Amino acid sequence: MRRPPQLLDGCFCLLRGLGIFAATPGLWPLGFLPVALALVVLIGVVIGLVVALPVVVGALTPFADGWNPTDRDALRLVVELVLAVGALWLAMVSYTAVALAIGQPFYEAISRRIDVREGGLPVGEPEPRPWRAVGRALRDGLLLVALTTGLGLALLVLGLVPLLGQIVVPVLGACVTGFFLSVELTSIALERRGLGLGDRLALLWRHRLLALGFGVTAFLLFLVPLGAVVGMPGAVAGGTLLARRLTGP
Repeated sequence: MRRPPQLLDGCFCLLRGLGIFAATPGLWPLGFLPVALALVVLIGVVIGLVVALPVVVGALTPFADGWNPTDRDALRLVVELVLAVGALWLAMVSYTAVALAIGQPFYEAISRRIDVREGGLPVGEPEPRPWRAVGRALRDGLLLVALTTGLGLALLVLGLVPLLGQIVVPVLGACVTGFFLSVELTSIALERRGLGLGDRLALLWRHRLLALGFGVTAFLLFLVPLGAVVGMPGAVAGGTLLARRLTGP
């Protein structure tokens, strides 16, 4: 039977992972606790940033203090909107990294069960060490957040360009976010196969259509209210399926 195009294949990996998780009630407690904790943490950070926005914007635009009040307020409103949108985008991207770091032992258990279900664990898999895995997940998550933040700032600047900012930048933003979601959601399964962050980035870049099909679908799911909370555990299951697709059983 002919294999579907890679974009669709990546999408199917996510949808199948969501289906497996939904049909396995024994996995639900493992999946939902860490995403709820991560959501509480990020909501607190975003609320704090929104409260501090007037002070931050005032510090960024001291040159406007002597302007006409209407012009000054209009400028600062635009800057506030740009910062708020950037903060929400960053929160959505970093949510996966935070949830994976908090829930590393839980998601490790989910991913292992998916591997066993699909044919077995990788040969020669080392004995898991939970605390070392949590530290590694936190380190890799911070590196990915820093990388996506830099790319996000570049996209924000491009977003100010007429026409380009309204048409091209949203598509680029979805693709960048989707690719890095694939990197994060396959991290547990690919680390089990001995791949560090650099190796994972290289592997997914070589199969970028597959990664985009998976990651952009996850990105669209996470845009739905509470979609990240409900879909995150299934996305980890799908990430394990994608890892098996990338490396072979």
